[in-house]
Amino acid sequence: MSRTLVSSHKQEVIIGFDQPFCIIGERINPTGRKKLAAEMAAGDFSTVERDALAQVAAGAQMLDVNAGIPLADEPAILADTVKLVQSLVDVPLSIDSSIVAALEAGLSVYQGKALVNSVTGEEDRLETVLPLVKKHGAAVVAISNDETGISEDPDVRFEVAKKIVHRAMDYGIPKEDVVVDPLVMPIGAMGTAGRQAFAILRRLREELGVNSTCGASNISFGLPNRHALNATFLAMASCAGMTSAILNPLHEEEMAGVMAANVLMGVDRDCSRWIRKYREPAPAGAEAAEGAGRRERRRRRAG
Repeated sequence: MSRTLVSSHKQEVIIGFDQPFCIIGERINPTGRKKLAAEMAAGDFSTVERDALAQVAAGAQMLDVNAGIPLADEPAILADTVKLVQSLVDVPLSIDSSIVAALEAGLSVYQGKALVNSVTGEEDRLETVLPLVKKHGAAVVAISNDETGISEDPDVRFEVAKKIVHRAMDYGIPKEDVVVDPLVMPIGAMGTAGRQAFAILRRLREELGVNSTCGASNISFGLPNRHALNATFLAMASCAGMTSAILNPLHEEEMAGVMAANVLMGVDRDCSRWIRKYREPAPAGAEAAEGAGRRERRRRRAG
């Protein structure tokens, strides 16, 4: 089975079927966050700093870094953000942009083996992004759409993913370095979205043998109680073969869903992480009482 290794200047992370589910923190992204976009455009990275530290503290094994701000110098801002975040945290980064020049700028200052987010099946993207990935020795997220858009047919999305994996291999990028995003649809708009996602994920694991990811919150868009739905989706998707996701690690329900999946998939050995997180603390005075009980039992045996 595929193992996708990514690294920072200090730490390696392996995405794989035999590894704990990889949580990629999503919050360093100005899309839909007007205040953050204005700050980053003005050279103020104070929120970026807080978000980077908070996400790692909450359990993110990687961070996605995006600087998509309209009318701003995205390549320069993305490069500055990558350098800053790498100075603050040890985890690897996913460098996220739809602009090739911005990806180039981010990769040029990155220390380690980055994850590039992303390439699609469109010919111009394949011909520009894949050589960049190869040049910098990076891994890449492959998004399952092409010139025809996003198909509602899961078989078509699988074929697009297969095409990208094979084209990457033509450029000398091993399939282990391709992480497929099968494009999870909102379940509120498409009632089969969950079944479609699980079916594609199983095929990605069993037929292509590649790792996978998604934007986890897409599944619950427009619905109430999104965190509970996201958490259940993450656990079920993990069982179907998904090995990573881009999500907000500050949401406890989603993190619990991921941790539960790690237990049920057997990658949280002896349930040790689950126990450390959720074990109830001993009642006050219990340790002293237990010690006294042991001493009394020894006294009786001696007598």
